[in-house]
Amino acid sequence: MAKRALITGVTGQDGSYLAEFLLDQGYEVVGMVRRSSTVTFERISHIQDRISLVAGDLLDEASLISVLRDHRPQEVYNLAAQSFVQTSWSQPVLTGETTALGVTRLLDAIRTIDPEIRYYQASSSEMFGKVLEVPQRETTPFYPRSPYGVAKVYGHWITVNYRESYGLHASSGMLFNHESPRRGLEFVTRKVTHGVARIANGLQDTLPLGNLDSQRDWGYAADYVRAMWLMLQQDTPDDFVVATGATHSVRELCQLAFAAAGLDWEKHVIVDERYLRPAEVDLLVGDPSKAERVLGWHREVDFAALVEMMVEADLAMVREQLR
Repeated sequence: MAKRALITGVTGQDGSYLAEFLLDQGYEVVGMVRRSSTVTFERISHIQDRISLVAGDLLDEASLISVLRDHRPQEVYNLAAQSFVQTSWSQPVLTGETTALGVTRLLDAIRTIDPEIRYYQASSSEMFGKVLEVPQRETTPFYPRSPYGVAKVYGHWITVNYRESYGLHASSGMLFNHESPRRGLEFVTRKVTHGVARIANGLQDTLPLGNLDSQRDWGYAADYVRAMWLMLQQDTPDDFVVATGATHSVRELCQLAFAAAGLDWEKHVIVDERYLRPAEVDLLVGDPSKAERVLGWHREVDFAALVEMMVEADLAMVREQLR
């Protein structure tokens, strides 16, 4: 019989790529979505007829129990969260309820319904925040610098606690920044590539950004969902850093993105203080050697190819909108 997997946050960037990947592996995919009048299925519209969508909410443990009882998945991938760092400053309590306590509700539902379920927790490089060593690895102490990072640390440690206390096969992926043409427009990579496409088509002339010297370890989302799946195929649950091991600045992102459209970034990019963080994180760059050694995982798309892919996708989208 085909394995059945439940994905929370299936309509997001990672959820859509993971759903595609699992379908290709022969899985039955169940996607959990919150009841809302504004839910968008754009990222999964091409596979929506191949997955089962069910209503559930990380704020409501009863709904999680019902989903698990009704669909009996063998694997659960928890990708749902309030996942935008900037928003976590204006909505810190909601971020804590979903990104932190939501993990506890889901783990407790799994413990109640079927403790044999294998569980993946989406941890984050933002947990390292004010970094205590470079590069960051699985043993690097956490020092989060945003309500989002704090919430992710809670979610990470409650996953470890349920694994060690109840024997759950629960693993966490400490994923560094991973991008794609499906990234939300509020994230800096997509903000840049979409801005380039609009500037190239005469729809705007400037692109306001925050700290151009901020550096991140950026990879391709479709590469990273493979690591999620590999973690749940292991005999023993564990925690893994998933990263490229290379770092790039926002300035370099702008240089590559504007060049891909034949533009000079310095003529269009301006620094706007509204986009500066109250507390900036330091140099985030991950050491993926454990994931490479234990999981056999390797990235396939490098940074330059990723930026070019995103610019081409946004150029095509803007041109289509102008027709």
